[in-house]
Amino acid sequence: MSKRRLAREYALQTLYYTDTGKLSKDEATMFVNGFYESLDEETFSFCKDLVQGTIKNLSKTDKILSLSAKNWSVERMSAVDRAILRMATYEIAFSADKAPIPAIIDEAIELAKKYSTENSGKFINGLLDRIKSERHGN
Repeated sequence: MSKRRLAREYALQTLYYTDTGKLSKDEATMFVNGFYESLDEETFSFCKDLVQGTIKNLSKTDKILSLSAKNWSVERMSAVDRAILRMATYEIAFSADKAPIPAIIDEAIELAKKYSTENSGKFINGLLDRIKSERHGN
């Protein structure tokens, strides 16, 4: 498993716990800091940016998701799908890291296949592809 995928998995767990009320936003930062021992510096920094950036830009990412999702509200999405979509939308729209968008989308799909339902990969792919097209004209 790549270091970036591992960082995304840890970030997904943290965002899921935050979304479902198991962690407050302040506790999320402390939770992520607990990963420091098991990740190298670069991977830890990426993971922390994903969590903090997604939480900081939550209303903006939810607005992007709401505008792009046809017949779906953000609240209606499963908590796992919502966390994956928020994190990927943050990366596409706001992250200074600027990973290639196809790589971000592929990673989101793989996370959905591993942690969500059978149809989640297709749903996430379609929605992120629409966001990519709307934001970047591709």
